[in-house]
Amino acid sequence: MNVPANLFYTEEHEWVRLEEDGTAYVGITDFAQSELGELVYVEVETVGESLNTGEIFGTVEAVKTTSDLFMPVAGEVLEFNSELDESDGDNPTKVNESPYEDGWIVKIKVASEDEVRALLSAEAYNELIG
Repeated sequence: MNVPANLFYTEEHEWVRLEEDGTAYVGITDFAQSELGELVYVEVETVGESLNTGEIFGTVEAVKTTSDLFMPVAGEVLEFNSELDESDGDNPTKVNESPYEDGWIVKIKVASEDEVRALLSAEAYNELIG
């Protein structure tokens, strides 16, 4: 299972890549996408909203299931990946093909970089998923 060392992780299988400017990219892990199977739809209607840790920022839909996406840290949702958006690129399988690069889901402005750094390390996430 691919678990990059430069990312932070949640127990709900989201990852966070913190950028130098205080923004961060958020997506679901390789483990999560493999458990869900091929994604057919990604919905995010929270762009422009400030959300708290644990609040739902969107959903992913696979052939047999739909899962909520939870904010890994408090912050403002700045952007939804246009490649995934039904009205633009409409290619939700990017999440399956490249969960840590092209398949990011949202870009956020984090409220606290310390909160990001308090998430699971790659090592701790690997232990979680076994």
